[in-house]
This record gives sequence, structure tokens and C-alpha cells, in this order.
Amino acid sequence: MPIDLARARADTPTCERLLHFNNAGAALMPLSVLDAVKRHLDREAAIGGYEAAEEVRDRHEAVYDSVARMLSCAREEVALVENATVAWQLAFHSLALGPGDRVLTATSEYASNYIAFLQLQRSRGIEIAAVPDDADGALDVEALARMIDGRTKLIAVTHVPTNGGLVNPVAAIGRVARDHGIPYLLDACQSVGQMPIDVAAIGCDFLSATGRKYLRGPRGTGFLYVRRAMLDRVEPPFIDLRGARWAAPDRYELRPDARRYENWESYLAGQLGLGVAIDYALGWSLEAIEGRVTSLAASLREALGGIGGVIIRDLGRRRCGIVSFTLGGVGSRDIVARLRGQAINASGSSPSSTLLDATRRGLPDLVRASVHYYNSEAEIERFAAAISAIAAAR
Repeated sequence: MPIDLARARADTPTCERLLHFNNAGAALMPLSVLDAVKRHLDREAAIGGYEAAEEVRDRHEAVYDSVARMLSCAREEVALVENATVAWQLAFHSLALGPGDRVLTATSEYASNYIAFLQLQRSRGIEIAAVPDDADGALDVEALARMIDGRTKLIAVTHVPTNGGLVNPVAAIGRVARDHGIPYLLDACQSVGQMPIDVAAIGCDFLSATGRKYLRGPRGTGFLYVRRAMLDRVEPPFIDLRGARWAAPDRYELRPDARRYENWESYLAGQLGLGVAIDYALGWSLEAIEGRVTSLAASLREALGGIGGVIIRDLGRRRCGIVSFTLGGVGSRDIVARLRGQAINASGSSPSSTLLDATRRGLPDLVRASVHYYNSEAEIERFAAAISAIAAAR
């Protein structure tokens, strides 16, 4: 079923005064999500935080079901955490990598993830190897298979890199990981919410994601998927009474499910909003969302590509809703600032956020325009006109 644009925009009244192409940063929340967060905060103020939590216990439990439906997994494989970085770090550091253990990753890996690799390289002596790209700029799956040896203990890849529209072949990567029995950690921060995600089809052992981006949820929310078969093989790097039970003075027992990765204190209002955001997205269907987002992004690339001085920087045969570009003679920060003065939101992407890719391609700071299904064709035209005017004024 196609997206009902009029309803989507009515559910997002900010669209009437703001052109928001920063959905890869933080998308606009629909009213139902905003109302859920505010309503719970009002109850906390009225009756107390613990008491308000008791009132919504069943509704909060239902958030796990919503995540599970979206990922096609079991609710026992879901942990609700503060953000995607926390989710990713919890998974990564639970693998207890040691000297000589090898991590295979992509050239487009995100800075926070790669810094974690470097930290363990320094402190524990792990090795890091970036898999070459294929001819279209995605991770080369055949090269990945060739690079695996007895020291390879983890494959860690970002599904959609932060600096452009590339979509990595995550299911093909998963088949290689399963064939060799190697744990597979997928950073789905930018992909969850703009395309269907089936963890069984992908074959990942861990998946990290945030609420604030394409899911249109609140900031300060995220989740971690942990494949059931991995739970007996890993222990979170830190645990509290949420993730484990103090069973005897000298013994604790981990929870049997993925909630062993959670800690006791959480942003309950935000998590309730996250559940509403997921249900709202599923109501449209992620297939319909991907179809519209991909189409809008393709139209934006075409419109921008016709402007003198603009270079589209996106890679990959399969592309998504992120459009990255440069305009000769004008820095990305200047462009973003000029656009904001016209009530148009976009963002910049620094080379340091994807340093291997940026160094290899000689990329400067990029402008990142990321569309969502509630954006309109008229907004594509308006954005391109604004960039054209900036180009003409150089």
C-alpha cells in the first residue's frame, strides 16, 4: 500500500513550517510518539516515577514485542538500551577478544565503532582488517571470505554508513559468517526504520539500533538484538541487578534472555515513545516506507546532479534515503548554515566519521540530505532550488 502523504504530514505538523532533510540525524517524531512521551512524563510529575512505571508495566513490556515484530525475532532476544552506541559497545565488549584475535570490518565503518577496535588493539592486542570494496563501493563479500582465517573472531559491519546512501550486502555477509562460525555484529543505526530488517535472513548475531533516526522515536532510546544461540556464549561487560540475580554471597546468575544487557535505570517515557514509533512505522509497512524513501532520494540525486559544481558522493548499487554531496567552492558547514536560514534542515558529514573511506576517496566535509516518507516532491524541488541559488552566488 502506498504512503498516504497527506496523513503522514498531518501527523507531523512541523512539516508545514520546516523542510526537514536531516532524518539520518534525528527524524521528526509523529504526534502519537510525542504524546506518549509527554503523557508519561506528566504522570511521573503527578504521582511519582516508580508509581507511574507500575501503571504502564504492560505497555512497557509490549515494546519488546514491537521490536521483535520489526526484526522478526523473539522478544527474549531484545534488550532496550540508551542508544545505538551503547547497544553496539555492549555487544562488542561482551566477546572478550584477546591478543591476535582478528576483527574484519568495512572501509566505511563508523568512527565510534572503529575507535573501539583501536582501543582493544592498544589494550589487548587484537588485529583489525578492513575488507576491500567491490566495484560499486560496497563491501566485497568474496574478498571477505578470502580474508577469513583461524584468527578471525568477529565480523563487524555497518549496514548503512553515516556518510552516504550506500547499503551494504548484509545478508551475503551473514552467509559467510555462518559458514565459518564467526560472530557477526551489525550496526543498523541508519537502516532500521527506513527498510525491512529480518535478522534471521541477515544472519547476524547482534544488531544495534537507535530510536531517533528513521524510526522517528525519541532521543535517548535504542535497542540491541542478541541471537538466542549467542546468549550462552557471551557475558555483558558490566551487569547490575537488572541483568543478573545476586543468588548467594559469592554467586550471581545472569538473566537467560537479552535483558542481561540492560541496566536497572532507564528512560521509561522514551522507551514507551519508541514502542509507539515502531508500531507507527509498522502500520505503514517498512516495505512501503523503503519504496517511498528510495524514490525520493533518487529524485533528489537527479535534481542535485543537474546543478553545476555539485558532485554526488553516494556509492553502491543499492542506495537508500541518504544523499551526500559537495558543491565546489562552498564548504558544507556554510551550506548547512545557509539552508537553516531558510528553514531547511540538512547536516554535514566530516571525514573523521568514516576516516578509512574518506581518506581512500579523498573526501572533504560532505553535505548530507536525508529524506523520509513524510517529505514531499515539492520539498525536493525547493531543496534543489536552494542549492542552485547557493551555487549561482559563488
